[in-house]
Amino acid sequence: MIGILSDSHDNMPKLEWAVRFFNNAGCDLVIHAGDFVAPFAAAVLAGLRAPVKAVFGNCDGEKAGLAAAIAPFGEVREAPFRFEHRGLRFLLVHSNARLDDLIAAAAPDVAVFGHTHKFEVGRRGKTLIVNPGEAGGWVHGNCTAALLDPASLAVDIVPL
Repeated sequence: MIGILSDSHDNMPKLEWAVRFFNNAGCDLVIHAGDFVAPFAAAVLAGLRAPVKAVFGNCDGEKAGLAAAIAPFGEVREAPFRFEHRGLRFLLVHSNARLDDLIAAAAPDVAVFGHTHKFEVGRRGKTLIVNPGEAGGWVHGNCTAALLDPASLAVDIVPL
């Protein structure tokens, strides 16, 4: 399983819950689509039993601190971040502003984004699109994440 979250915005209790949930689900990768906000929040993810792949969001001003906090257990980059896992090609961004163009250029199997604070699962051509919603819950009050089964490409949106 692959855990996916975004827009955690320093909500420590929800991040801690997500770590327990992803560990219990047996995730072998966790993806964060940006807007951790502070390095101390990102450091909570050190409790994961899986590496983290992440991008910076528009509210992640302390990028050097975030990169240092995540380095022991994963990596965070500027978007777009392309990587492979379990034979799948991933495209990770924070904002979906140029998502269609990026998908056309990279032809990923899975594209993950955040920023809107609303969960979304769908397809654009052959690409699975996943927005896990807002882990922080500050905008809509719904704290959510996603679980992706890499074998079937089934996605479950889960409350945090």
